[in-house]
Amino acid sequence: MSYGHIPVLLDRCVELLTPALTRRSPTGDGAVLVDATLGAGGHAERFLTDFPELQLVGLDRDPDAQRIAGERLARFGERVTLVRTRYDGIAHALTGPVHGVLFDLGVSSMQLDRVERGFSYASDAPLDMRMDPDATLTAAEILNTYEQKDITRLLREFGEERFASRIAAQIVKRRARAPFRTTAELVELLYAAIPAPARRTGGHPAKRTFQALRIAVNAELDSLRDALPAAMGALAPGGRIVVMAYQSLEDRIVKTTFAAATASRTPEGLPVELPGHGPEFVALTRGAERATPEEIEQNPRSAPVRLRALEKVGDGREA
Repeated sequence: MSYGHIPVLLDRCVELLTPALTRRSPTGDGAVLVDATLGAGGHAERFLTDFPELQLVGLDRDPDAQRIAGERLARFGERVTLVRTRYDGIAHALTGPVHGVLFDLGVSSMQLDRVERGFSYASDAPLDMRMDPDATLTAAEILNTYEQKDITRLLREFGEERFASRIAAQIVKRRARAPFRTTAELVELLYAAIPAPARRTGGHPAKRTFQALRIAVNAELDSLRDALPAAMGALAPGGRIVVMAYQSLEDRIVKTTFAAATASRTPEGLPVELPGHGPEFVALTRGAERATPEEIEQNPRSAPVRLRALEKVGDGREA
């Protein structure tokens, strides 16, 4: 079963994380992998299959994802621990150091394909967009209650939408007549608010607004800023982290965090590296890696992916 999900860059993720997971044994004995964005469990299933003694901790805030992944991974028994949490709760979900961490950011294929969740602009649905259905904030609440200046800022910062102020003005004008309830109502407004020449380039005219609302509803960027240092801190020496981002805002956070982790901590101007002040991590990728044309043809949702990976300095024998 595909569970509505084709794992992105699966072979490359396995290739990058294998050295950290097999330091003690080729079977993964003694190693712990954290799948911080479990989703439908496609990546997790591959790792558990390839390394028959690997322990996996899977994190996800979405109970539907946890249920589906739980069914998919049930055959691996006690080797799997599932925790319902946002990925910035990683430190609280762990009982000790880990040897690999995988982040596959953004909305999952499974969530996009469930029309009733309201993530997709291709189908009419309630304006929800919550990854955690127990959370209180929805896209409808933002559209119907936020001040115009706050909607403008949200669309500009989280959606990089150049018509943010124009769209926000139209949203406020429209909701004065009737509150927004469905994705189709928002899409109709966006077609009217964005000039026709701009609608013909850069993909669907609703793409940036839906991205901005989803990020705001789920506090995705704040969560990522907290999650990356926590995940890197949880790694044992020789452990590895792989992060796949799908839009520039996420990738910018990953790039900045990784750059700081791979930089020397010796004060500038000194002629030699001070003992204990070398970089905490080394980069495993040169910049961001992309999906191949072959993979994009098989799985179009892999087209925007940017993959970056680091290894924690140390030989791993302590862990």
